[in-house]
Amino acid sequence: MMHHTKDKGDLGVLKAQLDLFEQGYIILYPVTEHASFDLVAYKDKEFKRIQVKYKSVDKTGSITVHFRSSWADKNGTHMQQIDKDEVDLYCLYCPETDECYYLDPKDYNRSVTLRVEKPKNNQTANVRLASAYRRAP
Repeated sequence: MMHHTKDKGDLGVLKAQLDLFEQGYIILYPVTEHASFDLVAYKDKEFKRIQVKYKSVDKTGSITVHFRSSWADKNGTHMQQIDKDEVDLYCLYCPETDECYYLDPKDYNRSVTLRVEKPKNNQTANVRLASAYRRAP
């Protein structure tokens, strides 16, 4: 498979759909590509708007997500912080672990980092292990 940005995004959404289905959610799809979320999950009489991100492990053994959107046009590349009232959950699909991790963007400021690998110095304070974020809340 080519690793074009769109292909990565499509793979992340597919993996999120399967993972959420296996957690007992009904998956709903927005009719437009211009929504602030990629899919909606429904379970226990509650809807969750979910933004999916394909995130690879970096050289420190972590995955980081920035709560912003970006786009390019004739004037260059632009970035804008997301409206956290438009999204209920972020789902991070990590190809190295082939797993999805879920978090509420309202619980964080501009970004969050999850550790996929334990720190080499065995630090535990202020470390968010990705394995603790495997289930959609």
